[in-house]
Amino acid sequence: MRKLKNVELNRLSLEEFKNSKKTPISIILDNIRSLNNIGSIFRSADAFLVDKIYLCGITAKPPNKDIHKTALGSTDSVNWEYHNNILDLIDSLKKTGLKIISVEQAENATALNNFKYEKNANYAFVFGNEINGISQEVINASDEVVEIPQYGTKHSFNISVSVGIVLWDVYNKIN
Repeated sequence: MRKLKNVELNRLSLEEFKNSKKTPISIILDNIRSLNNIGSIFRSADAFLVDKIYLCGITAKPPNKDIHKTALGSTDSVNWEYHNNILDLIDSLKKTGLKIISVEQAENATALNNFKYEKNANYAFVFGNEINGISQEVINASDEVVEIPQYGTKHSFNISVSVGIVLWDVYNKIN
């Protein structure tokens, strides 16, 4: 077995990526503090052809050298928008037919492995602040809450890891 070189990976060019059919998934980042997390999330979004990232509240936006450090150019490929108020954004997205799914530990949350993808549906997955998670107001405005099962002693994953897990799982369910 031989490790492949980057030129052998047959990745899309920036133009091909922009023109490609996207996965019917958007990501909403609410009050994310870490610029490295934001950059890492852009990279995961690129890998799974995410439709758009919505940056809300205190979440920093490109261009930013610390985001770029981990995004490695994916801020140029993945469509994104900034919105100050997440509740206004959620209301607007719901009117376009997007299903809002908060990823949080909550009563009656659906375990990610039990989450059922509805064919032809478009989803926006909400991820919250690294310390406080998603606010109760956002959970109340969501169509569903999904929780990533965990079996160890810690209470949560790093947000960029959570995004990667959810994208991998939902992308596989779609495809």
